[in-house]
Amino acid sequence: MSLDAVVRELLVRCLESWAPGALHAKRATVACAAPAEAEAVVRALADLGPRGRRLSLVLFSGERHDAGDLQVFTVSGAVETYLPAALTAAGAAGAPVFAFLDGAPVHAVLRAVASGRPSELMFTAGAGDWAAQRDALRGTGFALTAGVELVDAAGAARLVGFGTGHLKRLEAFKAELWAVDEYAGVRYRDPGDPDGHLLDISLRPHPGPLRRELLAHLRTVEWRTVAELKQFALTETVYRAEDCAAALTTLLASGAVERTPERGRLAGDVLIRAS
Repeated sequence: MSLDAVVRELLVRCLESWAPGALHAKRATVACAAPAEAEAVVRALADLGPRGRRLSLVLFSGERHDAGDLQVFTVSGAVETYLPAALTAAGAAGAPVFAFLDGAPVHAVLRAVASGRPSELMFTAGAGDWAAQRDALRGTGFALTAGVELVDAAGAARLVGFGTGHLKRLEAFKAELWAVDEYAGVRYRDPGDPDGHLLDISLRPHPGPLRRELLAHLRTVEWRTVAELKQFALTETVYRAEDCAAALTTLLASGAVERTPERGRLAGDVLIRAS
């Protein structure tokens, strides 16, 4: 299967997990600046219906879409110019916003999406520049971020970036990331893994890159609690917080790290440091 198929499934999963909470507000907006994904976005949202709420859909698409009761704004032209204007026309500011972009977002687009309360952004871009994209997200209000590279059997790679301001939404993105179907030939790569290890898509991902990243982090700091290391795994790697315990257990068994107290359950307040 193609990288596009994995991106599309992840996008639909994220929209379906976002929508129930967003629709508690009186209005909400979804923006899709990716013509190839417009139909998938419409299908994911059309059955929701406003149910007393106003759900607006901003589409960069050259085609008309049957979107049921959704209020649709069809846009064409440069995303950096027209997406901020379209979000303003949709009344997106101050209400929930979810945006998907095909291409790394520029500053004006980030600021426009961040005007939502809350706001959430997912985008695709070329692999290899996640650090700069992460900094741009964090600098415009998306304090919690995640980045993953999708790699196909031929070695072609594509970055998927995500930004939000809410911890539970980052946790939801990570849950959906590892729950997508295991498409033949497509694997994940953590942009923060210096070894570039390829990971099969699985509900129980291989912990090797996480062990390396945790150990590298611990070598730059003093003691860290297990809770802090779980937060690190969630916010700085492709992994979920719950993946951290198994990685730490292996590091402890190998002697690469040590803990205090020395025995007992690996609870959140247990302290860990590099040996």
